[in-house]
Amino acid sequence: MNTCVECYSEYPRITPLLNGKDCLENHEQYICGTCGRCICIGKDEKRGLQRWNFPFKSLEIAVLYLRTADVTEGKNCGIYEIVSKTGRKSYKVFPSVEDLKKYLLKNKDKSCDLLQPIFQQKEYKEFSNTQIRKLNEEEVNKYLSEQK
Repeated sequence: MNTCVECYSEYPRITPLLNGKDCLENHEQYICGTCGRCICIGKDEKRGLQRWNFPFKSLEIAVLYLRTADVTEGKNCGIYEIVSKTGRKSYKVFPSVEDLKKYLLKNKDKSCDLLQPIFQQKEYKEFSNTQIRKLNEEEVNKYLSEQK
């Protein structure tokens, strides 16, 4: 399989990973203009954060949401490996190393040994066929059927 040049995934229907129907029906989606993959770009009502702001369990999952960070920030963001004081690893997207450092200052129980991204696109690119919007019911059902 080939990796999509726009959204960095080999699988055009891999997202959303959790509560897919609910996410597609209720959240704004980044619709990849190259492969058609939908990526949640809406804000979490409770925390006011976008999905890409949350920690991810693996680098692979973080990469699936990186494009929404890039688009939101208008630049190539990076994924950093964060280690808690218990040794648990997570992966977080930050627009810059300065943003990572601010996060670490507020979260003294976490560290990032490298202080550089473990994954980042070389440059930010825009794509002409991209859409950011909520899907209609027909689009949700079609997308979910293509996931199977």
